[in-house]
Amino acid sequence: MAEELLINVSEFETRVALLSGGSAQEIHLARADGYSLTGNIYLGRVDRIVPGMQAAFVSVGLERPGFLHVRDIEGPRLMLGEEAQPRPDIRELLHEGQPLMVQITKDPISGKGARLTTQVAIASRYLVLMPFNDHIGISQRLDEEEERDRLKCLVEEIRQAQGIHMGFIVRTVAEGVDREPIDADIRVLARIWDKVLHNRRAGACPGLVYEEFPLHIRVVRDLVNSNVDIIHIDHQRTFDRVRDFVSEFLPEFNDRLVLYDGDCPLFEQYGVDDELNRCLARRVPLKSGGHLVIEQTEAMITVDVNTGKYVGTDSLEETVYRTNLEAALTVPRQLRLRNLGGIIVIDFIDMEEPEHQRSVLRALEEACDRDPAKIRIEGFSSLGLVQMSRKRTRESLLQQVCEPCGHCHGLGMVKTAETTSIEVLRSLVEDAQISCDTPADDAHYLIRASEPVVHRLLDEDAEQLAALARLIGYELRMQVEPSYGPGQFDISFV
Repeated sequence: MAEELLINVSEFETRVALLSGGSAQEIHLARADGYSLTGNIYLGRVDRIVPGMQAAFVSVGLERPGFLHVRDIEGPRLMLGEEAQPRPDIRELLHEGQPLMVQITKDPISGKGARLTTQVAIASRYLVLMPFNDHIGISQRLDEEEERDRLKCLVEEIRQAQGIHMGFIVRTVAEGVDREPIDADIRVLARIWDKVLHNRRAGACPGLVYEEFPLHIRVVRDLVNSNVDIIHIDHQRTFDRVRDFVSEFLPEFNDRLVLYDGDCPLFEQYGVDDELNRCLARRVPLKSGGHLVIEQTEAMITVDVNTGKYVGTDSLEETVYRTNLEAALTVPRQLRLRNLGGIIVIDFIDMEEPEHQRSVLRALEEACDRDPAKIRIEGFSSLGLVQMSRKRTRESLLQQVCEPCGHCHGLGMVKTAETTSIEVLRSLVEDAQISCDTPADDAHYLIRASEPVVHRLLDEDAEQLAALARLIGYELRMQVEPSYGPGQFDISFV
């Protein structure tokens, strides 16, 4: 299916959308604090070693130290593979204060520091350089054995000709590519690595020694393939930079670059702004009338499938099957759009027919094949749930553009006016019980709360309020506080 890449640049942010068949499949945002730290290489310092976790916390100059597990440490004692058991103790490999070159493999998310590795990898268009080994690997997405062998022999031949003794992984987009682009990529990666080594020797510790490409270059490198018919860019300077990159590394795509100068904003023209807003909602409507409910928690993502308004034909099983089938095609796109990852549990509607379960699972697997992220899918459990995992390295779209509500603090629910009113009355009783002051003529309690709570106290709870005032011997006065949210109030003795 034909794809389009949209790059929208303003002084505030850079936004990228990948469209397929006219609908958005991926959305990327980069704001003032950058896009993603994944791929950056730092000269760090070991702050603390935690033997119980077999991990170390490494300062790289970010807000929080990064997390480095023993299995992510490159070294002669760990190059023997999984058979070399047991792994060495992390205290044998690292010590506090030790300088260490590390790479970020996962951005800081939800208050956690970045995930680090010493197994450095630098990506180009067709290859990934692995400087600390000499292995040549081929992307698992390349299935044809003949093509895998051709690419492996080609990389080995070029590597020998250039006198380079480092490892490479051949990326999926290299399928069918001839010698010249591969040769150029290897030369570029070798120069980049030389620069990294120079920066490591000359730079401060902790400090950055290699920074990944900015968003607009990174997405062109990683997302552009033969399916992409056109690349729209609405910013002249960015267009020039992308054109320079494409001319050097992807000359066959030169004629697909278009400087967008339409009157309607680029993302609005293609409906991406509306799609972006829909991605923030919990509820996702299905064309049939059913819907999904997507919940993002700290530990996992849950997806609930509902028939909603869809009543189907005269067969309940067929109605459920059709809804589940549509959901199986929609869920992978939503996961990719929202950049959701980790453990994902899908609660499909219960189906009686085993063949229907197999068909829904096949549809889910086929839809996931279009996602470049690493995905693993388990079959239906005894409870009718499908468990899957999706790897991600940066914050989800929701985490990028939203923050926890200041009123509910991320709970998603707030106390009712009735509940808050009862809490006000209870607090008045408790305060009166511990107060020993002698009532004065002008003494009173001032209750400040949001408008719904004050209305509740003066209306439905007026009798309880009057009785309480007689009981404690003080006048009770109300004040609406516009800045107070649901559940907020305070009581002061005046």
